[in-house]
Amino acid sequence: MDQEFWEDKFHDECGIFGIYNKNNFNPAEMTYFGLYALQHRGQESAGIAVNDNGTIIYHKEMGMVSEIFDDVVIGHLQGKVAIGHVRYSTAGESLKENAQPLVIKYTKGHMAVAHNGNLVNADQIKEELEAKGCIFQTTTDSEVIAALLSRERIKHHSIEDSLVEVMKQIKGAYSLLVMTPHKLIAARDPLGMRPLCIGKKEDSYIFASETAALDTVGAEFIRDVNPGEIVIVNEDNLRSIQTEVPEESRMCIFEYIYFARPDSVIDGASVYEARLEAGKILAREYPVEADLVMGVPDSGLVAALGYARESGIPYGDGLMKNRYIGRTFIQPSQGMREQSVRLKLNPFRSQVEGKRIILIDDSIVRGTTSKRIVKMLKDAGAREVHMRISSPPVKYPCYFGIDTPHRQHLIACHNTVEEIAETIGADTLQFLSIEGLKKTPIGARCGFCTACFDGNYPIEVSKEEKYES
Repeated sequence: MDQEFWEDKFHDECGIFGIYNKNNFNPAEMTYFGLYALQHRGQESAGIAVNDNGTIIYHKEMGMVSEIFDDVVIGHLQGKVAIGHVRYSTAGESLKENAQPLVIKYTKGHMAVAHNGNLVNADQIKEELEAKGCIFQTTTDSEVIAALLSRERIKHHSIEDSLVEVMKQIKGAYSLLVMTPHKLIAARDPLGMRPLCIGKKEDSYIFASETAALDTVGAEFIRDVNPGEIVIVNEDNLRSIQTEVPEESRMCIFEYIYFARPDSVIDGASVYEARLEAGKILAREYPVEADLVMGVPDSGLVAALGYARESGIPYGDGLMKNRYIGRTFIQPSQGMREQSVRLKLNPFRSQVEGKRIILIDDSIVRGTTSKRIVKMLKDAGAREVHMRISSPPVKYPCYFGIDTPHRQHLIACHNTVEEIAETIGADTLQFLSIEGLKKTPIGARCGFCTACFDGNYPIEVSKEEKYES
């Protein structure tokens, strides 16, 4: 896939899945299918670790879930408990040694850790631990968490008591799975910024980043892990420890806009319904006369349907997505750059020719892809292209587990809406308001982080990072 096209979207950094098996299921196989359902959350590496009678064995590699695991590998991963991880990394960190789950051996035995999110004080903690003699093998926050856990475990009676102390020290966004020889433990940061839910299949308990993964393995959704909650499963039961939390949680609003699968439910709100509502509110906020409403596949399609229903303008397919482009597509030459988006998307001339088009997308990051899509539609005969975005302008980078460009590369940071419209070639351009966006996850039992839109970070970020990134 064209690198510039790939970089013109935000990328979540991970998805996690775990099962404590009390039935006759193959936990590695079930984890494989769970990770397959979470593949959209990370496509660079994947791994599965299992507890085999007190010994943790694992397999992880760079690549997609289907590329890494086969019947032979899954057959080798025999055990009672399993955790898995899919990862998307930031630039410079796409290395095999950073693939998860992270498996370590320490004074109390073996432990495996899988983590989704990002710690804002990881570098500080790492420096302090290195000064005390700790040696790190990776550049991940997960190893920082594991190192803290192993040190605290020496002081405390149980791994969960150790985790309570670790959660007092780390700052940032995280959903976490920890597997020991006798327990499977899940934890969510005090602000609940990254999603994590609990499911059950017969007597076996399952944790996953999204409910869609529970559906895939035939598990019943029980509830979300609460912000600041530690959930422990062992042979006897499931129990939890609730740590101190702020008055309001701050779920990442981009889970509803783009990251999560539309068939998932997060903190009480349907992702599909949130995107549909975003389109409806967008139509009320910024109506325009047109002949056809269409979405940019795939994340803009549901919002486009909502816009069409609210506006009464017909909804139609205007762009064909090529679903067979591999992750490692390399552009043949610089001269082919303008054609690269056509390898991903191609317009239906019969649908757009001579028409006034309303084009819906979930966000604009750099603007390069939007510019090419607008040009393609006009080249295909569209009379007008009015672009509507189902989120506010992205002006600030994220530090909590989403890979975003440096601030100077965010087109909305230094340009007005009118200037962006001119840059991408749209006849008009409008963004959903922050007030409208907050209304979209109907029934949500959480507050939201909107820092990438307004710069109001729920956790303190240094001025150097905030204004120079």
